[in-house]
Amino acid sequence: MYFKFTFCPIILLLWASLSFAQNVNVVIHGAASIAKTDDNFVCVTLDWWPAEKCDYNQCPWGKAGILNLDLRYGALINAIKAFNPLRIKVGGSLQDNVVYKVGEVSSCPNFMKREDGLFGFSQGCLSMERWDQLNRFFNHTGVKLTFGLNALFGRNESQTEKGLWIGDWQPQNTRDFMQYTISKGYKVDSYEFGNQLSGSGMGAKVDAKQYGKDVIVLKNLVKELYAHPETQPKVLGPGGFYEEKWFNTFLEVSGQGIVDGLTHHIYNLGPGDDPNMMNKILDPSYLNQVSQTYKGVSDVVNKFRPQLGAWVSESGGALNGGSKDVSRTFADGFWYLDQMGMASTYDQKVFCRQALIGGNYGLLNATTFVPNPDYYGALLWHRLMGSTVLAVTKESDPDLRVYAHCAKKKPGVSLIFINLSKDRSFNITLSNAKPGDAGKPNYEFVGKQNREEYHLRALTGDIKDDIVCLNDVPMVQTDSEDIPAMDPKLVDASTPISIAAQSIAYVTIRDFEAPACV
Repeated sequence: MYFKFTFCPIILLLWASLSFAQNVNVVIHGAASIAKTDDNFVCVTLDWWPAEKCDYNQCPWGKAGILNLDLRYGALINAIKAFNPLRIKVGGSLQDNVVYKVGEVSSCPNFMKREDGLFGFSQGCLSMERWDQLNRFFNHTGVKLTFGLNALFGRNESQTEKGLWIGDWQPQNTRDFMQYTISKGYKVDSYEFGNQLSGSGMGAKVDAKQYGKDVIVLKNLVKELYAHPETQPKVLGPGGFYEEKWFNTFLEVSGQGIVDGLTHHIYNLGPGDDPNMMNKILDPSYLNQVSQTYKGVSDVVNKFRPQLGAWVSESGGALNGGSKDVSRTFADGFWYLDQMGMASTYDQKVFCRQALIGGNYGLLNATTFVPNPDYYGALLWHRLMGSTVLAVTKESDPDLRVYAHCAKKKPGVSLIFINLSKDRSFNITLSNAKPGDAGKPNYEFVGKQNREEYHLRALTGDIKDDIVCLNDVPMVQTDSEDIPAMDPKLVDASTPISIAAQSIAYVTIRDFEAPACV
């Protein structure tokens, strides 16, 4: 149980008003889109980690792993239902160590600590009884499901090169699993082949040419078993860290029309025990560095043109369960929401957060299921930011991050403002870019309808707080474990948009004329 505030403490308002205000003009280029995301851009993962998974002298997973998670909790159900729908990817480091108890597989071992095992664990098993439970849960909560497949099944580790797994992938266990899934009428939106086996790998790796050949086998299997194209799950891969040469070779071997979506992982904050984590999150130049990865992946997609484009299929910010002092706090939203904004501008179609629950980086607390601050930021993105991405330019203050999309609910545009500065607020005026002639001045936008604003701040003004306020109302679950109402503040359009120091704001403007949004 936690204390429920009716309003954020007045000290926060005083702190915000005392900060130095800087005037900034933001130009929205609404004539044409620069990228498109999937309608279900916001995605979260469920991971296989057992309770014995420990890092940095702590074991934060508890019963949050796929095999142990209690699916009956109302708080968990309501948190997922609020997205209507939420895209979930089932997978993680141990997925290439999971067998499915169906067909020829009769024994079903639990994950056990084993020094010479993948990531320190023995082989684990998904029983069809648990698969039934999971699918009833997914169906009840309206989940759009991606399932991560074991891509090491049938291979052996090389005797000459540590970490390299060799031999052809053996698809029989996956075939039996898919046949069972189809027989039960379970809906799978997409299958992702393997986890972090690309390039140098994490724990294990597979040669790019071999991976390319194996994904063809998987694609043919999906086409054979799912006869109707309209119900045929997409095939995604490789689900690992981007390395240009490996990704190019993989796609050259697999060829056109095999990989529907190119998936990669982002952990640009480094290890979760880094004492400099907070400084990284608040440093705009550090946050910008990962844009080179997005650009590289985007270039590969433009070359090979997979149908679904690029997905960030896993991103937790900090490795090995996240940071216990940062990932569950308001401050993490500066990294998380900025990453989603940046990824969308590079035409990444989906962004999967590690994890919905588990470790230190779960959107929900692993034991109480209470939403952490990033949950509310993600839910607002899902509800407000449409799939059409617009270019934005502004005066060069790096502490103010701005991203613009067509509004999810037409008409208008929605923006997210992220203020990294500790002591400066920003007063924002908007301009509409003059299309077709860069030499002409932009139109100053003067709205006639009230703006819809959603301001997110830490409860006490300390960004290390784990309770977030929306428009000065603390976001805490109701007694019935429902997600609280998230209503906008209606603001006079003739006034500047005010972004307090170290805060985040979503703003929807219904009468902003952007031809790309019609």
